[in-house]
Amino acid sequence: MKKTLLFICLTILVSCQPKKEYIRNEGLIFGTIYHITYEHHQDVSDSIFRVLNAFDRSMSTYKEESVISRINRNESDQTDHYFRSVFNKALEITEATGGAFDMTVAPLVNAWGFGFTKKDSVTQSVVDSIMPLVGMNLVKLEGDRIVKEKPGLMLDGSAIAKGFAVDVIAKLLEGMGIENYMVEIGGELRVKGLNPKKTAWRVGIDKPIDDPEVLNRELQEIIGISNIALATSGNYRNFYMKGGKKYAHTISPFTGYPVNHQLLGVSVLANDCMTADAYATAFMVLGFEKSLKIVNANPQLEAYFILAGEGDKYDIRSSDGFSAYLIDKTE
Repeated sequence: MKKTLLFICLTILVSCQPKKEYIRNEGLIFGTIYHITYEHHQDVSDSIFRVLNAFDRSMSTYKEESVISRINRNESDQTDHYFRSVFNKALEITEATGGAFDMTVAPLVNAWGFGFTKKDSVTQSVVDSIMPLVGMNLVKLEGDRIVKEKPGLMLDGSAIAKGFAVDVIAKLLEGMGIENYMVEIGGELRVKGLNPKKTAWRVGIDKPIDDPEVLNRELQEIIGISNIALATSGNYRNFYMKGGKKYAHTISPFTGYPVNHQLLGVSVLANDCMTADAYATAFMVLGFEKSLKIVNANPQLEAYFILAGEGDKYDIRSSDGFSAYLIDKTE
Protein backbone atom coordinates (compact mmCIF):
# COMPACT_ATOMS: atom_id res chain seq x y z
CA MET A 1 0.00 0.00 0.00
CA LYS A 2 2.82 2.39 0.88
CA LYS A 3 4.56 1.64 -2.42
CA THR A 4 1.35 2.37 -4.30
CA LEU A 5 0.89 5.70 -2.55
CA LEU A 6 4.54 6.59 -3.21
CA PHE A 7 4.12 5.79 -6.91
CA ILE A 8 0.95 7.91 -7.10
CA CYS A 9 2.66 10.85 -5.37
CA LEU A 10 5.66 10.65 -7.70
CA THR A 11 3.37 10.49 -10.73
CA ILE A 12 1.47 13.57 -9.57
CA LEU A 13 4.74 15.41 -8.86
CA VAL A 14 6.15 14.66 -12.31
CA SER A 15 2.91 15.58 -14.07
CA CYS A 16 2.83 18.92 -12.30
CA GLN A 17 6.32 19.91 -13.47
CA PRO A 18 6.22 22.66 -16.14
CA LYS A 19 6.85 21.26 -19.61
CA LYS A 20 10.17 22.21 -21.17
CA GLU A 21 10.31 23.47 -24.72
CA TYR A 22 12.80 25.21 -26.96
CA ILE A 23 12.37 28.97 -26.76
CA ARG A 24 13.94 31.49 -29.13
CA ASN A 25 14.77 35.07 -28.17
CA GLU A 26 16.25 37.71 -30.45
CA GLY A 27 16.90 41.43 -30.38
CA LEU A 28 19.43 44.20 -30.85
CA ILE A 29 22.46 44.85 -28.66
CA PHE A 30 25.98 46.24 -29.21
CA GLY A 31 24.85 47.51 -32.61
CA THR A 32 24.16 43.98 -33.82
CA ILE A 33 21.56 41.21 -33.60
CA TYR A 34 21.46 38.40 -31.08
CA HIS A 35 19.70 35.03 -31.35
CA ILE A 36 19.37 32.81 -28.31
CA THR A 37 17.68 29.40 -28.30
CA TYR A 38 17.30 27.31 -25.16
CA GLU A 39 15.23 24.50 -23.68
CA HIS A 40 13.37 25.67 -20.61
CA HIS A 41 9.93 25.75 -19.07
CA GLN A 42 9.63 29.53 -19.34
CA ASP A 43 10.80 32.50 -21.40
CA VAL A 44 13.74 34.24 -19.71
CA SER A 45 14.19 37.02 -22.28
CA ASP A 46 13.81 39.75 -19.65
CA SER A 47 16.74 38.38 -17.66
CA ILE A 48 18.83 38.02 -20.82
CA PHE A 49 18.17 41.58 -21.95
CA ARG A 50 18.87 42.96 -18.47
CA VAL A 51 22.28 41.28 -18.33
CA LEU A 52 23.16 42.34 -21.90
CA ASN A 53 22.38 45.95 -21.08
CA ALA A 54 24.49 45.82 -17.92
CA PHE A 55 27.36 44.47 -20.01
CA ASP A 56 26.80 47.19 -22.60
CA ARG A 57 27.11 49.85 -19.90
CA SER A 58 30.52 48.43 -19.11
CA MET A 59 32.19 47.69 -22.43
CA SER A 60 30.44 49.72 -25.15
CA THR A 61 32.59 52.42 -26.74
CA TYR A 62 29.40 53.84 -28.24
CA LYS A 63 27.91 54.70 -24.84
CA GLU A 64 29.42 57.88 -23.44
CA GLU A 65 28.95 56.84 -19.83
CA SER A 66 30.16 53.25 -20.14
CA VAL A 67 33.10 52.15 -18.02
CA ILE A 68 35.45 51.82 -21.00
CA SER A 69 34.38 55.15 -22.55
CA ARG A 70 35.05 57.06 -19.31
CA ILE A 71 38.44 55.37 -19.04
CA ASN A 72 39.28 56.30 -22.64
CA ARG A 73 38.41 59.95 -21.93
CA ASN A 74 40.47 59.87 -18.71
CA GLU A 75 37.37 60.77 -16.70
CA SER A 76 37.71 57.70 -14.52
CA ASP A 77 40.15 54.91 -13.74
CA GLN A 78 37.56 52.70 -12.05
CA THR A 79 36.71 49.32 -13.58
CA ASP A 80 33.98 46.76 -12.96
CA HIS A 81 34.02 42.95 -13.01
CA TYR A 82 33.09 42.80 -16.71
CA PHE A 83 35.93 45.12 -17.71
CA ARG A 84 38.46 43.27 -15.54
CA SER A 85 37.50 39.87 -17.01
CA VAL A 86 37.91 41.19 -20.55
CA PHE A 87 41.17 43.00 -19.81
CA ASN A 88 42.79 40.02 -18.08
CA LYS A 89 41.86 37.68 -20.92
CA ALA A 90 43.20 40.25 -23.40
CA LEU A 91 46.56 40.22 -21.60
CA GLU A 92 46.62 36.43 -21.81
CA ILE A 93 45.92 36.35 -25.56
CA THR A 94 48.34 39.23 -26.20
CA GLU A 95 51.13 37.20 -24.63
CA ALA A 96 50.11 33.98 -26.40
CA THR A 97 50.12 35.70 -29.82
CA GLY A 98 53.27 37.78 -29.40
CA GLY A 99 51.31 41.04 -29.31
CA ALA A 100 49.04 40.36 -32.29
CA PHE A 101 45.99 40.85 -30.09
CA ASP A 102 46.02 44.37 -28.70
CA MET A 103 43.16 46.36 -27.13
CA THR A 104 45.15 49.58 -27.46
CA VAL A 105 44.64 49.76 -31.25
CA ALA A 106 41.64 52.06 -30.67
CA PRO A 107 43.44 55.24 -31.91
CA LEU A 108 44.49 53.40 -35.08
CA VAL A 109 40.94 52.15 -35.67
CA ASN A 110 39.66 55.72 -35.27
CA ALA A 111 42.29 57.07 -37.65
CA TRP A 112 41.51 54.60 -40.43
CA GLY A 113 37.74 54.75 -39.89
CA PHE A 114 35.26 51.89 -39.97
CA GLY A 115 35.74 50.07 -43.25
CA PHE A 116 38.78 52.28 -43.88
CA THR A 117 36.57 55.25 -44.76
CA LYS A 118 39.36 57.65 -43.72
CA LYS A 119 42.24 55.83 -45.45
CA ASP A 120 42.96 58.73 -47.80
CA SER A 121 43.82 60.95 -44.83
CA VAL A 122 46.15 58.42 -43.18
CA THR A 123 49.78 59.35 -43.82
CA GLN A 124 53.00 57.95 -42.43
CA SER A 125 53.24 60.91 -40.07
CA VAL A 126 49.75 60.17 -38.74
CA VAL A 127 50.65 56.54 -38.10
CA ASP A 128 53.96 57.55 -36.52
CA SER A 129 52.14 59.89 -34.12
CA ILE A 130 49.76 57.13 -33.00
CA MET A 131 52.12 54.14 -32.65
CA PRO A 132 53.63 55.35 -29.32
CA LEU A 133 50.11 54.92 -27.88
CA VAL A 134 49.84 51.29 -28.99
CA GLY A 135 50.94 48.44 -26.75
CA MET A 136 49.36 46.43 -23.94
CA ASN A 137 52.54 46.99 -21.93
CA LEU A 138 51.43 50.62 -21.57
CA VAL A 139 48.37 49.81 -19.47
CA LYS A 140 47.77 47.67 -16.38
CA LEU A 141 45.30 46.88 -13.64
CA GLU A 142 46.09 47.84 -10.07
CA GLY A 143 43.29 46.38 -8.00
CA ASP A 144 40.08 47.87 -9.40
CA ARG A 145 41.91 50.74 -11.12
CA ILE A 146 43.21 50.89 -14.66
CA VAL A 147 46.53 52.69 -14.99
CA LYS A 148 47.63 54.16 -18.34
CA GLU A 149 51.20 55.31 -18.92
CA LYS A 150 50.02 57.87 -21.46
CA PRO A 151 46.76 59.86 -21.35
CA GLY A 152 46.20 59.46 -25.10
CA LEU A 153 46.06 55.67 -24.82
CA MET A 154 42.59 54.25 -25.61
CA LEU A 155 41.15 50.75 -25.36
CA ASP A 156 38.98 48.97 -27.90
CA GLY A 157 37.15 45.88 -26.67
CA SER A 158 35.22 45.15 -29.87
CA ALA A 159 37.40 42.17 -30.77
CA ILE A 160 36.87 40.35 -27.48
CA ALA A 161 33.95 41.82 -25.52
CA LYS A 162 31.23 40.41 -27.76
CA GLY A 163 32.62 36.93 -27.22
CA PHE A 164 32.61 37.48 -23.47
CA ALA A 165 29.01 38.70 -23.62
CA VAL A 166 28.13 35.34 -25.18
CA ASP A 167 29.85 33.61 -22.26
CA VAL A 168 28.02 35.80 -19.75
CA ILE A 169 24.63 34.81 -21.17
CA ALA A 170 25.69 31.16 -21.35
CA LYS A 171 26.56 31.31 -17.65
CA LEU A 172 23.20 32.95 -16.93
CA LEU A 173 21.34 30.13 -18.69
CA GLU A 174 23.36 27.42 -16.98
CA GLY A 175 22.64 29.06 -13.64
CA MET A 176 18.94 28.51 -14.40
CA GLY A 177 19.57 24.82 -14.95
CA ILE A 178 19.36 25.07 -18.75
CA GLU A 179 21.33 22.23 -20.35
CA ASN A 180 20.57 22.76 -24.05
CA TYR A 181 21.20 26.17 -25.62
CA MET A 182 22.77 28.23 -28.37
CA VAL A 183 23.80 31.82 -27.66
CA GLU A 184 24.77 33.87 -30.72
CA ILE A 185 25.61 37.57 -30.74
CA GLY A 186 26.69 39.12 -34.03
CA GLY A 187 28.04 35.82 -35.34
CA GLU A 188 29.97 34.77 -32.22
CA LEU A 189 28.35 31.86 -30.44
CA ARG A 190 28.47 29.21 -27.78
CA VAL A 191 26.46 26.02 -27.59
CA LYS A 192 25.71 23.34 -25.06
CA GLY A 193 23.84 20.08 -25.30
CA LEU A 194 21.56 19.43 -28.24
CA ASN A 195 19.36 21.40 -30.62
CA PRO A 196 15.55 21.00 -30.93
CA LYS A 197 16.11 17.98 -33.21
CA LYS A 198 18.21 16.41 -30.44
CA THR A 199 21.38 16.47 -32.51
CA ALA A 200 24.51 18.61 -32.32
CA TRP A 201 23.91 22.28 -33.10
CA ARG A 202 24.50 23.03 -36.78
CA VAL A 203 26.29 26.24 -37.68
CA GLY A 204 27.25 27.66 -41.06
CA ILE A 205 30.57 29.23 -42.00
CA ASP A 206 30.01 31.89 -44.67
CA LYS A 207 31.90 32.20 -47.92
CA PRO A 208 33.86 35.48 -48.05
CA ILE A 209 31.89 37.03 -50.90
CA ASP A 210 31.50 40.71 -51.79
CA ASP A 211 28.03 41.14 -50.33
CA PRO A 212 27.98 43.89 -47.65
CA GLU A 213 24.17 43.89 -47.49
CA VAL A 214 24.05 40.09 -47.01
CA LEU A 215 21.67 39.71 -49.95
CA ASN A 216 23.21 36.52 -51.32
CA ARG A 217 24.55 34.57 -48.38
CA GLU A 218 26.46 31.42 -49.32
CA LEU A 219 27.84 28.84 -46.90
CA GLN A 220 31.37 27.54 -47.20
CA GLU A 221 30.85 24.80 -44.63
CA ILE A 222 28.39 23.49 -42.06
CA ILE A 223 29.68 22.19 -38.75
CA GLY A 224 28.03 20.25 -35.95
CA ILE A 225 29.09 21.34 -32.48
CA SER A 226 28.15 20.90 -28.83
CA ASN A 227 29.65 22.18 -25.57
CA ILE A 228 32.01 24.56 -27.36
CA ALA A 229 32.27 28.15 -28.63
CA LEU A 230 32.89 29.49 -32.13
CA ALA A 231 34.08 32.92 -33.25
CA THR A 232 34.80 34.18 -36.75
CA SER A 233 36.90 37.13 -37.87
CA GLY A 234 37.76 38.61 -41.22
CA ASN A 235 35.07 41.11 -42.16
CA TYR A 236 33.81 38.46 -44.53
CA ARG A 237 31.71 40.81 -46.62
CA ASN A 238 33.97 43.84 -46.65
CA PHE A 239 37.35 43.71 -48.39
CA TYR A 240 39.68 46.12 -50.09
CA MET A 241 41.60 45.47 -53.30
CA LYS A 242 45.34 45.92 -53.70
CA GLY A 243 47.31 44.73 -56.68
CA GLY A 244 44.29 42.82 -57.94
CA LYS A 245 44.00 40.81 -54.71
CA LYS A 246 41.51 40.85 -51.84
CA TYR A 247 42.53 41.77 -48.30
CA ALA A 248 40.42 41.79 -45.16
CA HIS A 249 40.06 45.03 -43.21
CA THR A 250 42.38 44.29 -40.31
CA ILE A 251 44.86 46.76 -38.83
CA SER A 252 48.16 45.42 -37.53
CA PRO A 253 49.24 46.71 -34.10
CA PHE A 254 52.82 46.04 -35.23
CA THR A 255 52.82 48.44 -38.19
CA GLY A 256 49.71 50.62 -37.80
CA TYR A 257 48.71 49.66 -41.35
CA PRO A 258 46.30 47.12 -42.83
CA VAL A 259 47.62 43.57 -42.88
CA ASN A 260 49.10 42.34 -46.13
CA HIS A 261 48.55 38.59 -46.42
CA GLN A 262 46.17 36.10 -48.01
CA LEU A 263 44.08 35.21 -44.98
CA LEU A 264 40.52 36.44 -45.60
CA GLY A 265 38.73 34.82 -42.71
CA VAL A 266 39.19 32.44 -39.81
CA SER A 267 36.78 30.57 -37.55
CA VAL A 268 38.09 29.45 -34.17
CA LEU A 269 36.69 26.80 -31.82
CA ALA A 270 37.52 27.10 -28.11
CA ASN A 271 36.03 26.21 -24.75
CA ASP A 272 34.72 29.75 -24.26
CA CYS A 273 33.70 32.44 -26.72
CA MET A 274 35.89 35.22 -25.33
CA THR A 275 38.98 33.12 -26.03
CA ALA A 276 37.75 32.15 -29.51
CA ASP A 277 36.90 35.79 -30.31
CA ALA A 278 40.30 37.16 -29.30
CA TYR A 279 42.28 34.45 -31.10
CA ALA A 280 40.23 34.92 -34.28
CA THR A 281 41.20 38.61 -34.33
CA ALA A 282 44.85 37.88 -33.56
CA PHE A 283 45.00 35.30 -36.34
CA MET A 284 43.76 37.88 -38.84
CA VAL A 285 46.80 39.95 -37.89
CA LEU A 286 49.29 37.08 -37.95
CA GLY A 287 48.20 35.34 -41.14
CA PHE A 288 47.78 31.64 -41.78
CA GLU A 289 51.21 30.10 -41.13
CA LYS A 290 51.88 31.71 -37.75
CA SER A 291 48.29 31.16 -36.65
CA LEU A 292 48.32 27.47 -37.49
CA LYS A 293 51.44 27.01 -35.37
CA ILE A 294 49.64 28.56 -32.39
CA VAL A 295 46.57 26.35 -32.91
CA ASN A 296 48.63 23.18 -33.26
CA ALA A 297 50.45 24.00 -30.02
CA ASN A 298 47.19 24.51 -28.09
CA PRO A 299 44.99 21.40 -27.68
CA GLN A 300 42.03 23.60 -26.68
CA LEU A 301 41.91 25.35 -30.06
CA GLU A 302 40.81 24.34 -33.56
CA ALA A 303 40.63 26.67 -36.55
CA TYR A 304 39.32 26.87 -40.10
CA PHE A 305 41.09 29.28 -42.48
CA ILE A 306 39.89 30.81 -45.76
CA LEU A 307 42.69 32.24 -47.89
CA ALA A 308 42.62 34.19 -51.14
CA GLY A 309 43.45 31.93 -54.10
CA GLU A 310 43.79 32.50 -57.80
CA GLY A 311 41.13 34.74 -59.32
CA ASP A 312 37.85 34.34 -57.45
CA LYS A 313 38.86 31.03 -55.89
CA TYR A 314 39.65 30.38 -52.25
CA ASP A 315 42.13 28.11 -50.54
CA ILE A 316 40.80 26.28 -47.50
CA ARG A 317 43.07 25.14 -44.68
CA SER A 318 42.27 23.93 -41.20
CA SER A 319 43.83 22.43 -38.11
CA ASP A 320 43.82 18.64 -37.95
CA GLY A 321 41.01 18.40 -35.42
CA PHE A 322 38.59 20.74 -37.18
CA SER A 323 37.55 18.14 -39.78
CA ALA A 324 35.76 16.16 -37.05
CA TYR A 325 33.13 18.92 -36.89
CA LEU A 326 32.40 19.19 -40.62
CA ILE A 327 29.01 18.04 -41.92
CA ASP A 328 28.07 17.20 -45.50
CA LYS A 329 26.01 20.17 -46.74
CA THR A 330 23.70 17.78 -48.61
CA GLU A 331 22.54 16.12 -45.40
